[in-house]
This record gives sequence, structure tokens and C-alpha cells, in this order.
Amino acid sequence: MSSSTFPDAVYAIWWAGLIVTLVVFVPLAVYLLHRTWRSARSIQRYAAETLQAAGGIARNTSKIAALDATIGVAGDMLVAAGAVGRKLDTVATVLEERSK
Repeated sequence: MSSSTFPDAVYAIWWAGLIVTLVVFVPLAVYLLHRTWRSARSIQRYAAETLQAAGGIARNTSKIAALDATIGVAGDMLVAAGAVGRKLDTVATVLEERSK
């Protein structure tokens, strides 16, 4: 029997735990950290692509306000054209009556 305060089984269990940790858990942790890092890099790339696409959408949809203004002006022009058409009909009617 050894003169230490711990039995030999405690040292054997401690060494087995240390070896299992170094052989199994450390490589597993490195693998999982590397996989997490790769996923984070992919998320960064996807976010950059999304930002670029969002910029394109913003540039393309900025013209919608101008289109709304154009539609408003076209509506006003349609009202004015209707008024002009009615006045021209009145003038044509008056000229037709005078020519008789």
C-alpha cells in the first residue's frame, strides 16, 4: 500500500478522466467551435448579400413616389381635358346653330 492519503483507484480514475477529456472532449469542443465559427461567417455573408439586395429594392422603389405624383397629374389632366372637351362641344354646337 502506498503512503499517500488517496487510494490508487482515485489516481487511476483521475488519469482516465484526464485522458478522456484530452482525447474526446477537447477535439469535440474544437470541432464544435470551428463549426460555429463557419456558421457565423456564413451568416455574415448572407447578411451582406441581404443588405445589398435591400439597397437595390430601396433604389427601385424610390421611384414609386414619382409614379404616384405622375398618376395625380394625369388625373388632373383628365379632368381638364374633360372640361376642354365639353367647352369644344359647346363651341361646335354654337357654330352649328349659327351656320343654319
